Formats: sequence, C-alpha cells, structure tokens
Amino acid sequence: MSENRSLSRYGRRVYKLQKLKTAAVVIFSMVFITASVLIFLRLKNGVSNDRKELLKIWNTGGYELAYDLSSGYLLQNPVDYFLLTINGFSAYQLGISQINSYDTLFFIDKCIFSLRKALLQKESSNDGRLFYVLGKAYGYKGNEYSDLAVKYLETANNMSYNAADIPEYLGLAYAASGDYRSSVAAFSNAFIPGKPASDTLLLSIARSYMEMEEYAMASSYLSRCIDVSPDVKSVTVARLLLAQVYINTGEYASAEELYFSILEQTGENAEAYFQLGELYNLQGDTTRARAQWRLAYRQDPAHAKARERLNI
Repeated sequence: MSENRSLSRYGRRVYKLQKLKTAAVVIFSMVFITASVLIFLRLKNGVSNDRKELLKIWNTGGYELAYDLSSGYLLQNPVDYFLLTINGFSAYQLGISQINSYDTLFFIDKCIFSLRKALLQKESSNDGRLFYVLGKAYGYKGNEYSDLAVKYLETANNMSYNAADIPEYLGLAYAASGDYRSSVAAFSNAFIPGKPASDTLLLSIARSYMEMEEYAMASSYLSRCIDVSPDVKSVTVARLLLAQVYINTGEYASAEELYFSILEQTGENAEAYFQLGELYNLQGDTTRARAQWRLAYRQDPAHAKARERLNI
C-alpha cells in the first residue's frame, strides 16, 4: 500500500513537472513570437526611416552623402529600385559638377550602371525620370554614345516627362549622331515664347544649319546671338562661326573684316589669327597666312593647328 502511495505521489510530481514544462514552452513561444514581431517592426521602421532620411538628403542637395549612403545600402539590397535611382541620380549630379573630365566620366559611368540596373525592375516602366537622366548621362559620354542619348531622351519625351531641357539635349544628341535635320527640329522645340533663347541654343542650332550647308539660316541664328548675348565669349564664338559662313559662301572680304573686328574688340585672339591665316592660305597668299599662324602661336603656344601649320 505504501508503494502505491509512493507511486501516486511520484505520478503527481511528474504530472506537475509536465504541466510546468508545457507552460514554460508556451510562455517561451509567446515571448519569442512577441520579440520577433517587435524586432521585425523595428527593422521595418528603421528601413523606412532610412529611406525617408536618404530622400531628405537628396532633396536638399546632399548628393555626395546620398551617393555614399545609397551605395552602402545597395550592398545589402542590390536590386532595390529606390536605392538604385537615388544612387544613379546622385552620381549624375556629382558627375556634372566635377572640374576635370576624368572625374566626370567616373560618376557618369556609375550613374549609368545604377540606372541600367533600375531599368530591369518593373517600377521603371512608367518612370520618365529614369530615361531622362540616362539620356543626359549618355550625352556626356561622347559622340559615340549619341544613339543611346537619343533613345532614352526620346523615351522620356514620349512618356510626357516634364523637363524643359529635353529638346535642347535631344538636339545636341542628334547633332552628335550626324542627324542634323532632326537636330534642328528638336532645337526648334526648345524655344519658349516670350523667353530669350540661350546662347548655347542659338549657337547649337546655327552649327546644325552649317552642317546642312543652309548658310542663310545659320547666319540668321549667329547674328541673333551676336545681337542679344551679353556674354563676350559667346559673341566671339558666334562671330568666328559667322566668318566661316562667309568663307563657305565665298564672301572672303566680309570674313576678313569680321576677323579684324574680333581682334579689335578682344585685343588678341589666337583662333581669329589662325582662321585669318587659313583665309589667306585659301586665297593663295602663304606669306600672309604664315604671319597670322605665327601670331596665333605666339598668342597661344598650345594651339595645335597653328603648330601643325608651322611644323612646330
């Protein structure tokens, strides 16, 4: 009988231990689940806060910090569309602000890499900003990438992305690819009624007309730049181009007069001296031509064409 009581007490102890064990498991599970939920929410809010902070940095012009932070986040989330676009847009802004071309191309390449990856994400299908910045980035890569600049800028344009400088960049891209007719058409869309045209726009459209040998139109835009531009350098460039138009149309006396005018107003100008030498050489007067080339070289010893003419 005592043995039965002992077994009974033992059974009750085992039962209590099992109940305690079960309760402990339940409590542990509840604590684990609660902690997991809290950690998840904390991480989620942290990521959300990081994105808000990154967007704030970008919107306030902190492009270098935005680029560095997004580059770090992309190590953990390499195909995140938001991070890729912020990274690419920041790289573009850093690229166009560099002093030398090497640094510019470094960031432009980073921009293109991130934005091309972003193109693979479904969010890119209706984001005109992506195609717009990509088109401008390829424009900085040089003439050999002009077809891609045109492709992405046209895509942004067809998506009705509202950027006022798309026609001007499109015009430059078409000109770089040799499609001067499309270049002129694009540039024409860049004119805003009631707003003065930029020197860059006037000079660019004139160059396209010159390439098409439509010299009357080229002369018109160059004269307009000379008349309205407050920038001495732009006016000098326009006069040099206009002198070339005169040469192309056989108006040598007008070209010579314009070169003299440039030299009178700017003091000394290596390019004007050189082009005046080219004019004299075209007319068969090599003695006067070499004299002008020497003046160009004296004014600018690094003038490659003058050095070539003088065999220096």
